[in-house]
Formats: sequence, C-alpha cells, structure tokens
Amino acid sequence: MRIDVITVFPKILYDPLNESILKQARKRIDLEINLIDLRDYSEDKHRTVDDTPYGGGPGMILKPKPIFSACEKIFAEKNDRENSRVIFPTPQGRLFSQKSAAELSNTPHLVFICGHYKAVDQRVIDYWVTDEFSIGDFIVSGGELAALVMIDAIIRLQPGVLGDIDSARTDSFQNNLLDCPYYTRPEEYQGLRVPEVLLSGHHQNIERWRQKQRIERTRSRRPDLYYRYINETIYSEKENESRRS
Repeated sequence: MRIDVITVFPKILYDPLNESILKQARKRIDLEINLIDLRDYSEDKHRTVDDTPYGGGPGMILKPKPIFSACEKIFAEKNDRENSRVIFPTPQGRLFSQKSAAELSNTPHLVFICGHYKAVDQRVIDYWVTDEFSIGDFIVSGGELAALVMIDAIIRLQPGVLGDIDSARTDSFQNNLLDCPYYTRPEEYQGLRVPEVLLSGHHQNIERWRQKQRIERTRSRRPDLYYRYINETIYSEKENESRRS
C-alpha cells in the first residue's frame, strides 16, 4: 500500500507516523507513506500557497495550482488513478467509520489532501477528490489531524500489522457493537473483583458473557448503533430462513 499526504505542515504528521503501530507497520508490511510539502509547489520566493477568497469574506483559501501540481506529480509516478482514492478530510464529508476504514484498507493507493486555513479552492475537490470524510461534528485546526486518525484506522486493518488480527476484529464498531469490558491481574483490586465467569476457563460461557456485555453497552450508550445491529440481525436471520426454505 502507498499513502501520499499533501500538507502545508508536514511536521504535524511526521512524529505520529513514526511511532507505535504505524512505525511497526512499515517494518511488517509493504507500506510506503510519503509526506508532500505543499510549499514545494508554490510559485514565488515566499512559498505562498494561499490567497484571499473571491467575493470577499474572512479567512484564506488554499490555491488550486500548488495542489494540482502536487497531485500531477504523484500520479506521474503512480500511474494508476483507477485504483487510487483521493481523500479530502472536511466537516462537509460523510462520517468516517470502521466500515470506511475497512473499505479503504483494500485500496492500494491513497492520497490525502489536507486542508488548512479557511478552505481549499473548490476546483481541487471537483477535479481530484474521490472521497470527502468527516471524523465528527467538530472543527480541528487542519486536515492533518483528521488524516492521521483515518490513516491509523486504515493501516491497523492491514494483514500482518497487528500481532493478533482478532484484536481488531473484536474492536468497537465491528458488527455495529461497542466492545465489552476487559480485566487483567490481580483478581481483586481495592475491593473490586474480576467477574467470576472470566476466571472459569469455560470459553463458551466467556464468549456469551462478552457478547451480552457488547449488546448491553451498545444499547445504553449508543442506541443508534444498537437499533442498526438489531435490524441487521433480523435481516440476516430472514435471509438465512429464506435460503433454507
């Protein structure tokens, strides 16, 4: 997999991309991550990449030409636009989810265009962008932070990145459920005990308990996900009955 990130502030991304899981991923799988400094594609000695908006108003807008030039160079090197996705993190995008991460993890080439300041010239989005994603109903200082969140979620689903892939398969949001609680040693701490079922060694009972906890936690904390889980479960059961008949 190759990931290119176009940004005005590559230093924001450098350290996080070289720590923890993302650092290990580069050693374990065929993964290339390139940070592309947008200012390298500016046209003046001051390395200017933004300008005031047509029609007036507050804030500065990232100019189209530097981003076009950066994208053109990327796709000159990686001449496979059909198998690439160009992602623009934005509050106007559809909500990024675990399902989105799984979908993108199967894409061999991802390009992130990180906005900054007030906005990006719309022509960049119209011409290059295939996907607009939001990581939530809040505003951060730039697209770099959102891109990091998405990259981490995508990369950890790549085969070979995690030591135990079942760890990812049981994460929150898999199958529309939040994850269950977990415990480790000691069995009792400050009067708080580990549930007896987890000490029983009966794997089937443990899995039943964990699944019940997932369902109850989702029902109480995220009713939207709970109803989605219920509806999909009912649909799946009807599909199975239809096949049997």
